[in-house]
Amino acid sequence: MTQGAVQGTTQGTNVELTRRDEFGLLTLRRPAKLNALSFAILREINDAFTEAASWPIRALLITGEGDRAFCAGADIDELRNRDLVAQKRGAEFGQGVFARLDDFPVASVALINGFAFGGGLELAMACTYRLALPTAKMGLPEIKLGLIPGYGGTQRLPRLVGEARALEMITTGRTVAASEAVAIGLVNRIVEGDVVAAGLAFAREFSGYGLPAQAFARAAVKRALDLPIHEGLKVEADLSTLAFRTADAEEGMAAFSEKRKPNFRDA
Repeated sequence: MTQGAVQGTTQGTNVELTRRDEFGLLTLRRPAKLNALSFAILREINDAFTEAASWPIRALLITGEGDRAFCAGADIDELRNRDLVAQKRGAEFGQGVFARLDDFPVASVALINGFAFGGGLELAMACTYRLALPTAKMGLPEIKLGLIPGYGGTQRLPRLVGEARALEMITTGRTVAASEAVAIGLVNRIVEGDVVAAGLAFAREFSGYGLPAQAFARAAVKRALDLPIHEGLKVEADLSTLAFRTADAEEGMAAFSEKRKPNFRDA
């Protein structure tokens, strides 16, 4: 496997956005600080999301530079001596940046290549999928500082691993190894070797199908977590009908009947 050709680069001080074949790759580049999140980096991530959304990519991959950390969380020194108004605005800004992945035009994949703690794990949980190296470590340790997660951790973790496991992880602040993360549903897969190459290979498993159907599927599954089943079934019926009306659906059914590979055109 190769990492793919670098086709374009948009670089901030601590965030780099590149094209790898048909995918975007966002890399946090602050390895000396374990890619910790400052408010300046959050703004760079926000700008990178805006840029990536305008690119003709089929998925967005997110990772951290170096072999020690995906992202070790918030920059604690920056959080001290802030008044309550500034703290609330900061939490809402971080939540808003990560929430952009909920409505991103294509699926996102977190490539967890080391530590993913606090805000780093919250960024990973905001992605559609999560892959991790065997040595990766994850957790929400805010309780050890007298705090609780503020960038979506208390809301996304229960949706991934269930209420009981989420509450235990948050109230103990314990670290979870990659093997346990897969077992409890926090991570989709453990991957070996070059995490970017593994991420590109994983993305190609779903990105060859039509983007409209992919988006409808993500939307329907996400609504399943928020609605009673009878309401969710109505959403599924609506979205499956919209998918049925696409040119890709006609092509997919025709290809099945004609025993050939479909040629999806994202239409």
